[in-house]
Amino acid sequence: MNHPASSSSLRRLPAILVVDDEVRSQEALRRTLEEDFDVLCASDADEGMEILEREQAITGIRIVLCDQRMPGTTGVQFLKEVRSRWPDIVRIILSGYTDAEDIITGVNEAGIWQYLLKPWQPEQLLLTLQRASEVWRLQQENQRLSVDLRTAEPVLKRHVETKQEKAKSSFGLAALIRAPGSPINAVCELVERVAPYDLSVMVTGESGTGKEMIARAIHYESRRASKAFITENCGAVPDTLLESELFGYKRGAFTGAVEDRVGLFQQADGGTLFLDEIGETSPAFQVKLLRVLQEGELRPLGSNRAVHVDVRVIAATNRDLEEDVRTGRFREDLYYRLATIALHVPPLRERPMDLPLLARRLLESSSKALDKPVEGFTQEALACIAAYRWPGNVRELQNEILRMVALATTPRLGADLLSTRVLRTPIGEFDEARPSDDLVWAAGLTGGLKERMDQLEKHVLKEAMIRLRWNKSRVARELGLSRVGLRAKLVRYGLEQAE
Repeated sequence: MNHPASSSSLRRLPAILVVDDEVRSQEALRRTLEEDFDVLCASDADEGMEILEREQAITGIRIVLCDQRMPGTTGVQFLKEVRSRWPDIVRIILSGYTDAEDIITGVNEAGIWQYLLKPWQPEQLLLTLQRASEVWRLQQENQRLSVDLRTAEPVLKRHVETKQEKAKSSFGLAALIRAPGSPINAVCELVERVAPYDLSVMVTGESGTGKEMIARAIHYESRRASKAFITENCGAVPDTLLESELFGYKRGAFTGAVEDRVGLFQQADGGTLFLDEIGETSPAFQVKLLRVLQEGELRPLGSNRAVHVDVRVIAATNRDLEEDVRTGRFREDLYYRLATIALHVPPLRERPMDLPLLARRLLESSSKALDKPVEGFTQEALACIAAYRWPGNVRELQNEILRMVALATTPRLGADLLSTRVLRTPIGEFDEARPSDDLVWAAGLTGGLKERMDQLEKHVLKEAMIRLRWNKSRVARELGLSRVGLRAKLVRYGLEQAE
């Protein structure tokens, strides 16, 4: 029988084996298919099996098109053997008879993909075989993907686990800087205890204390750690926009809504939504938020269908919400819905033992952010940082250290790089209700009036010397002293050696 040479380099078209005992039928099929297929022909089952054994590894035959009625072995019997040895080949029967029993046997035992009836139409036959070739290709692609997935599954699993471990180390409890005996330790213990449970949490504290970090720690210590952590500052967005941001909207819901928008609640589905500055929202918005928390579903603006969401909500505020509840500014039912667990983050002035650790960690991140390597702080700089009360808390400390790194000209950051407010906090007018930090410091001085004035004078001298980089001429001019007088005072207070 005729068939092309077996060199794979000569074959570019998908290969098909035609098995038919009639030579004229073979030739007719070859002429119809040869533009789209590499056609190999056999006159009976034995010759067809020989071609498959010889050519399959080289040619990669995709389809076997076999006549049903041949001397000796029927098409179904032949294709049943083909299926057992080369299950990937697409098997097609060509028959002039519509025997139901043959069809059932062919499908069940030989896995026949298609029955074609004689006389066949060239266009229909060619279209069927092109589809069969595509089926073969998709089968091969699926097998490769299955192998790739089985091979990659352990790697992907390890990658996901590693990613989660990194996220937990970066944002979990391990990321919260604290020293032994720090007031923040009690907060961390409570976070560890409540994180596994889907309870709403209210985090309170002054601005800049790290309330969002506490919220992140709760998320990454919980079972929701692999899902999204979404944040929204409620105080920075007007109520009308806040509603569309959180709940989403449909196209045409309002002027400018040119497409659908998925709200933050839906984006956080399965994860955690952090609502910062929740105390700044209006009573009208609080009603809508309460309904979502109670029902577990929301209705995007412009939609008539509710959407179910599974979200853990963590809220934060620097306001006294209990007082706001008493005055009617904040809804009582919403407050208790949000504050199932209440956490208070202490201000930095109550955590002096954490300052050196925080300063060094913030120095690392600031150095990396500015791509400017530094070795650390001088002892004098650390002493000034520890003495300041940081009304802006961690955020103020972070900005101060970022500024120091930007201005640094030496590997170690000296006290002269600190802001004036850190080196010298101006004493304001006395307020019995809210005494200034300087008055608190002054109240701690001991001795008689002269001794206390000496301590104050020493403090002023040291601050000026540090701020002006120990330039005695500049310090003397600023304080209205002569160089000789300044030197005498420095010697008197033991500051001369500090230079």
